[in-house]
Amino acid sequence: MTVPRHQIRATFTETSITVYQAYPPEIADAALRAGRFVPPFKRERMTWIKPSFRWMMYRCGWALKPGQERVLAVGISRAGFEWALRHACLSSYNPRLHPDREAWRRSLRVSPVRVQWDPERSLRLAPLPYRSLQLGLTGEAVRRYVDEWVVGLTDVTALARSVHRRLLDGDEAGASALLPVERPYPLPPEVAGVVDAG
Repeated sequence: MTVPRHQIRATFTETSITVYQAYPPEIADAALRAGRFVPPFKRERMTWIKPSFRWMMYRCGWALKPGQERVLAVGISRAGFEWALRHACLSSYNPRLHPDREAWRRSLRVSPVRVQWDPERSLRLAPLPYRSLQLGLTGEAVRRYVDEWVVGLTDVTALARSVHRRLLDGDEAGASALLPVERPYPLPPEVAGVVDAG
């Protein structure tokens, strides 16, 4: 089966979707204690959420990169996730979605959400021919994320390191069996159009 070039794949239920973020211990610990993001998490900064576990592992180096030693699985409401997509702008110009570059730049300046499609990663973190979604949240989107959308936080650092350990031991089947199950996320057509999802 051919995977569309731009497809959101995620772990989700009828009401929530799991996204991943990696943080230094002080931010992760404070968030886990509070059950939500609190200082030293900074609302003023753009925060990136990723539905793909393997892409998160590529980004944080299996939770071994400095400043990204703790990986959190963040449950957020599907209503919030889809609000973010509806209010998003692609991080690069697409002539099918914007009449010209200036229109795209104007949209980029005012949008509280940035969409980036990066190559999905294999179990060994090699790039695949199809893409994975990243959402950059800023301004109103960060406030909504922190105050309204988050329904649960789970530390999955141990899982990340267990998968990595099995890979180092040559046990690809065992590593693969530990991965969260991710399925194509059913986007409303009008939302898919905004983010150029297939």
